[in-house]
Amino acid sequence: MTEKSEQIDNENDLKRKFQEALERKGQGAQARKAQEQGRLRVGAMQGPAARKRTFRRKSG
Repeated sequence: MTEKSEQIDNENDLKRKFQEALERKGQGAQARKAQEQGRLRVGAMQGPAARKRTFRRKSG
């Protein structure tokens, strides 16, 4: 009977560890998303370029 209770405890411990890892991963994703949004606001302040650059292949 103690072996079963130890297995259950080990499974619960493993589930708890995975849940904590998922929460940490989610927090990291939220931080990256906030950083991306902040960076996009700054980039939107600049207007379009005066002239679009063209690239031509060199002949010869």
